[in-house]
Amino acid sequence: MSPLPLHLLPDTATVGADGALSIGGCDVSSLVAELGTPLFVYDEQHLRDRCRRAVEAFGADRAIYATKAFLCRAMARLADDEGMLLDVASGGELHVARSAGVPADRCLLHGNNKSVDELASAMTQGVRRIVVDSFDELDRIDRLHGDGLPVPNVLLRVTPGVHAHTHAYIATGQDDSKFGFNLANGDAARAADRVQATPSARLVGLHCHIGSNVFAAESFAMAVEAMAELTVALDLPELVVGGGLGVAYVEGEVAPTISEWAGAVLDACRSAGIRADVSAEPGRAIVAAAAVTVYRVGTIKRIPGVRTYVSVDGGMSDNPRPVLYGSGYEAFSPTAVDDPRDGRARVVGKHCESGDVLLFDARIPDSLAVDDLLAVPVTGAYGHSMGSNYNKVPRPAVVFVDDGAARLVVRRETFDDLLATDVG
Repeated sequence: MSPLPLHLLPDTATVGADGALSIGGCDVSSLVAELGTPLFVYDEQHLRDRCRRAVEAFGADRAIYATKAFLCRAMARLADDEGMLLDVASGGELHVARSAGVPADRCLLHGNNKSVDELASAMTQGVRRIVVDSFDELDRIDRLHGDGLPVPNVLLRVTPGVHAHTHAYIATGQDDSKFGFNLANGDAARAADRVQATPSARLVGLHCHIGSNVFAAESFAMAVEAMAELTVALDLPELVVGGGLGVAYVEGEVAPTISEWAGAVLDACRSAGIRADVSAEPGRAIVAAAAVTVYRVGTIKRIPGVRTYVSVDGGMSDNPRPVLYGSGYEAFSPTAVDDPRDGRARVVGKHCESGDVLLFDARIPDSLAVDDLLAVPVTGAYGHSMGSNYNKVPRPAVVFVDDGAARLVVRRETFDDLLATDVG
């Protein structure tokens, strides 16, 4: 079997004469020796490059980083420094962004069930936009404004009735979605009429989102076509086409670049006669390929005629995507990147679930042994952010690397951290 395809590694990844992986000028084995495993290693130059590409493709203040993909204070600052706005989907994400020094008017608040407290916080702080998702939410905004809170600028999230080719759990644009105002049944138009008639909110645009990890650029163009009639009729200044651009996770996958995605979206808008400023919310496309997760092998079980299990010291608590969506990944030895991956195994975690699988049918070096390091690339999105403490396993550390320097941005949790909210 072939070695790992190097295009799946972060931009600054290099392989030394001894076969060892470095990222951002930092030897990965040395990082592990200092910081332990599991460890998320992020290439800071890669992150900055993707932010810059998004800003260049969509324009200033029209590229919005979807923080749900990966958020810590360092990432919030980085995205803001590179000119991106921040899409936050909860009061917690807003709090992290604000604690990183990101101004409220650089943040857009999302969510299909925003609480009164979340809306009050957003209105009081003056977030740039609230993306309204339901009539109930409009009722809450009316009450809060009646209590004296400032009038927010809002976008209406519209469900365009477009089925994206992705996993059902991360498809969001179809008619039976839990998100947004349905376009086909007239809810979107009724919501627009209501907001334009109320003094409690200022309608500045529309928003749609068709799903996550979408590879077909034409799916986004279809969403624009579906939104065109209402967008043109309302003639509002803004249209947000959401995020959801896919990335290549395994050998043989090919995804559009940010520039190609933007080209398809903006061309579709022009063709549809949409005059609004068009924004987009990339998340996965910014951070996914920027990181690798490094594990240590603890157990190898060979079951003749069945399979080989390789157990590592992480699992579904640091990457639940394989469990949730059956997502595929590659694996390799970070100390021997160029070695053939001539063995096959199911790479599993340490949790008390048979479904605790990281790679269902991994190609690995046949020489892989207990205590060796095993790395998984393209883990920068929806690993750390969707992590858990299942089985009371502390969550991993996160390190940013750049130009030979390593910067710890999220420390490894301790057992005492597990008790921080436990009041006995």
